[in-house]
Amino acid sequence: MAAQGGSAADGDGGGAGRALPPHSPSGAVLQTVEMHTGGEPLRILPRLEAAERAAAAGLSLLSLRREVAAGHDHVRRALLHEPRGHAGMYGAVVVRGGAAAAGAHLAALFLHCAGYSAMCGHAVMALGRFALDYGLVPAPARPEAAVRLRCPCGPVTAFVPWDGRRSGNPVRFHSVPAFAAATDLAIDVPGHGKVVVDIGYGGTFYAFLSAEQLGLDVCSSKTRDLVSAASAVTEAVKKQFKLHHPESEDLAFLYGTILTDGKDAFSEEPTTNICVFADEQVDRSPTGSGVTARIALQHHKGLIQLEQTRTFRSSTTGSLFTGKAVKETKFGNYNAVIVEVSGEAFYTGTATFTVEEEDPLKHGFFLK
Repeated sequence: MAAQGGSAADGDGGGAGRALPPHSPSGAVLQTVEMHTGGEPLRILPRLEAAERAAAAGLSLLSLRREVAAGHDHVRRALLHEPRGHAGMYGAVVVRGGAAAAGAHLAALFLHCAGYSAMCGHAVMALGRFALDYGLVPAPARPEAAVRLRCPCGPVTAFVPWDGRRSGNPVRFHSVPAFAAATDLAIDVPGHGKVVVDIGYGGTFYAFLSAEQLGLDVCSSKTRDLVSAASAVTEAVKKQFKLHHPESEDLAFLYGTILTDGKDAFSEEPTTNICVFADEQVDRSPTGSGVTARIALQHHKGLIQLEQTRTFRSSTTGSLFTGKAVKETKFGNYNAVIVEVSGEAFYTGTATFTVEEEDPLKHGFFLK
């Protein structure tokens, strides 16, 4: 693993003056910026040399995602898995320039404990602040600056408060067109029988259903029970329904299942949900791309109108996002909407991780 994220001096070799612990000369020095949005962590790797070289060679962001997954996945595992991470860790690799960024201020690869995502709303909000505070946006406007991001799913714009010195909250973003892929779809879930789900796209695909259909309460049931049930739904939908994406089959995959309190009709009161994605990973936030997809479904069903704002609560942390459909559009053959999602992202620190080549667990291990 080549050094990433800049350099860090070792000091003079004495214990008291050493900036880094002993590590292999050929091992990585991984420097990160740590953030969270609504409780969901984001470990930002500001630079990955291998990704920059591939982007400079002309790879698109989707191609770059495949390249990093095939040849440099040890970086993801080292940063997200134990002992440096945990089963709920999430990350982002910042990519600048080349075809991958395609005119945006930055591009991002989204990392989770099982692989790579196409879209991540909580990461977009955090990266919006990061881009301003770390000088990636030339001459940002005040009092709110637009940050153009290129995500694997397409272009996304974050709108971030900016006072000329420091970014602030709340951060809002407009994602790619969101749409209802299927509604009232009957799915046979082993151990639970037949349930009815909706499938929405908000930069990635999710299945939605009320926890009540599974004999659970999204607000009071044990998280372990919610995770198991949601994961069973995900696997059942994958086997029984084929997804289609208007632009790329690379994006035609079910990312997870979101269990809700069933309160889909418009209300001023918050609606609560839990998102279980990838390999039984639990989002601590209300899930930005999930809010996008859920708003698209509610608009498709006539339950919410343009510019009506709904509040979404995470059942795990109680954190809140808001969402609203701001414009109708088309995406391939789908009637779609542009959704605005808003939330708060915060810095929690910075970190420098090192590797000793003789460490048998240097690239991490995954314990669920």
